[in-house]
Amino acid sequence: MKKLVLLFSLFLAGTLSFAQENDPVILTINGENIYASEFLYIYTKNEDEPSFKKKDLDAYMELFINYKLKVKEAERLKYDTIPSLKSELLQYRGQLSLPYMTDKEKNEELIQEAYDRTLNEVRASHILIRVNPDASPEDTLRKYKRIMELRDRIIGGQDFTEVASGRDGSEDPSVKMNGGDLGYFTALQMVYPFEEAAFTTEVGEVSMPVRTQFGYHIIMVTDKRKSLGKISTAHIMILSNAQMSANEQSKAKEKIEEIYGLLQDGEKFEDLAMKYSDDQSSRAKGGVLPIFGAGTRQRMVTEFETAAFGIANDGEYSEPVLTPYGWHIIKRISLEPLPSYKEMYRELKLKVERDERAEKSKVSFINGLKKEYNFISDYGKYQVDFEAQVGPEIFIGAWKGFDDKGKKDATLFTFADQSASVGDFEQYLFNTQRKMAPVPVYQYLKDKYDEFVIERLTAYEDTQLEKKHPKFKSLMQEYRDGILVFEIMQNEIWEKAAQDTTGIKNYYEAHKEDFRYPVRYKGNLFKCKDMAIAQQVYDYVEEDSLSAKSIRGRLNETSQLNVYLKTHTFNSETTEAFRKGKPKKKKFKVRKFKPGLNKIFERNGEYYVFDVEEVLPPRARQFSEAKGLVTAAYQNKLESEWIDELRGKYDIVVNREVLYGVGDM
Repeated sequence: MKKLVLLFSLFLAGTLSFAQENDPVILTINGENIYASEFLYIYTKNEDEPSFKKKDLDAYMELFINYKLKVKEAERLKYDTIPSLKSELLQYRGQLSLPYMTDKEKNEELIQEAYDRTLNEVRASHILIRVNPDASPEDTLRKYKRIMELRDRIIGGQDFTEVASGRDGSEDPSVKMNGGDLGYFTALQMVYPFEEAAFTTEVGEVSMPVRTQFGYHIIMVTDKRKSLGKISTAHIMILSNAQMSANEQSKAKEKIEEIYGLLQDGEKFEDLAMKYSDDQSSRAKGGVLPIFGAGTRQRMVTEFETAAFGIANDGEYSEPVLTPYGWHIIKRISLEPLPSYKEMYRELKLKVERDERAEKSKVSFINGLKKEYNFISDYGKYQVDFEAQVGPEIFIGAWKGFDDKGKKDATLFTFADQSASVGDFEQYLFNTQRKMAPVPVYQYLKDKYDEFVIERLTAYEDTQLEKKHPKFKSLMQEYRDGILVFEIMQNEIWEKAAQDTTGIKNYYEAHKEDFRYPVRYKGNLFKCKDMAIAQQVYDYVEEDSLSAKSIRGRLNETSQLNVYLKTHTFNSETTEAFRKGKPKKKKFKVRKFKPGLNKIFERNGEYYVFDVEEVLPPRARQFSEAKGLVTAAYQNKLESEWIDELRGKYDIVVNREVLYGVGDM
């Protein structure tokens, strides 16, 4: 990307391909047509109010031609075949194509759904029966029956907490502390299938089993409410839990009450947290905890959350609160209402794209491609044969291929003008096999087939992006040409200039007068927040009783923004503060200063006091002082000569009638 940015700074952003019907040719280079829409796009790209006067259009056309000539020469020298450049372009294409390889409507729907759910919170309890992701169908069915039996007991009238905590109940370790109660949560705080079930189950009802990466869950929704917002808190915690003796629990309560008394006597919350809190992760920060609530992934136990949201004002703290982990004194730092959809959109979009729900968008995209390209599958026709020819050796990466080679050329699926054969699928299976935990062969094959279909569909769709999305085509052309021009400029101009030390020195000797210093001023320049501060600075300098740094320090006691001091040798022509008014023909008038204290002056709403130690008259720069400027000028010379050479090499035809009419397009 840095290459493209640099090329932008060189002036011309790149070339785009806009050839369309009724799009007249504006320029031809060696018989290759360039269209008016391309020129117009680039001409207006960085200008809010571009000029369509003939002289301005002519001037820009010359620059446009120069850029196109560089691209043409790079192509002639086959820069577009250099492996590293092709790899870079492919990498960029992969990044740029991502937004085009998803179902945008479905994605927007999921983002809106996530926001709508953050406006609300669900309180639910659950029972978990763990299922290994690679479990056999028999084991999976056994676990499903087990969780259904637990659900039937609850539906039949047994207490949810008793079932969850009892023998052969929930396999979530936290059930011992919470009886399965998860407290309140909102969108993006649980894995998506769990969230989906919780938000779509009515209060008081128990969901059907829900499969997540952890296993099977049944969920009982106990309450739903509007979101309380997002809260930042700190706490002082003293450990106390059910595993401790009654005496230990009593002492923990006494300790938290003593700390509470110290708070009421005026001691600082932060100091007490650092001194006494048992929460090692927060005590060093004065008890500060991660922000939790709507729009965050952080959650707290119900007792803590209820107490925190019950504190009326920022800076206030609660009485001691008991949770399953111990006693807490909670301080409210800040409470924020839920941001608007527009404010949360970017954050939600990133979370949704990384979340399990993004799979919905991918599935929708693939289904859309299948419909668009008339996807037809014959997998069912060969499924039994496949299963008979794939054994457990595939799970150790040792499968050799199908035994029956007679069907190798048989069509497995078709779409658009594409097709895949049984042999293609065989090769895919062979290439992707690896050591893994065994799963049912029928399931393995179906999953691999689906992967194979997705790979073929997305690869084909990638080839269609330029046809379907003009913006994508333009950006790819822009980046491709940018890479070529950067590389050829690097070789033809920049490296040549950097290595030609003799040429640079000769150029300096021949153009010494171009590298003169203008008038410079050595001294202390104070930039002040307003006129009142500037006057105080002026008075202090005039009194000559304090150093420049002491003046800055004294006036910045109330605010570090009052005074900025720079002690330097200032170039009269390049110091922005010295400029007056607006530029005429890209040149500014500049202020002049005398030795000593000068009058207060203003530039762009800021006030300056300049104490000049010495006025340095104009003089020629030594080579060591001008080397950077000389090198840049020498590069410009080489580039100008190279452009002249290219203009003599290529046939260039400009359609002036079209050029002067682009303003009406």
